[in-house]
Amino acid sequence: MQSTSVRIDVATHQELKKLAATLGTTVGDTVALAVRRLRQDGIGTELSGQLTDDEVGWLDADLG
Repeated sequence: MQSTSVRIDVATHQELKKLAATLGTTVGDTVALAVRRLRQDGIGTELSGQLTDDEVGWLDADLG
């Protein structure tokens, strides 16, 4: 696996280390989990929005 460095402040790094220890993962895996969670939260927010007229039309369509 290729890797790269991400510059963060010392306090954030300490929090990441604590989280990683609590989760039983590495700091890198903890960052990956956080990124995935943020992406999922964004998808959830998008899906919970108001339906467009086209989407309502599709949902109300007669499939028979």
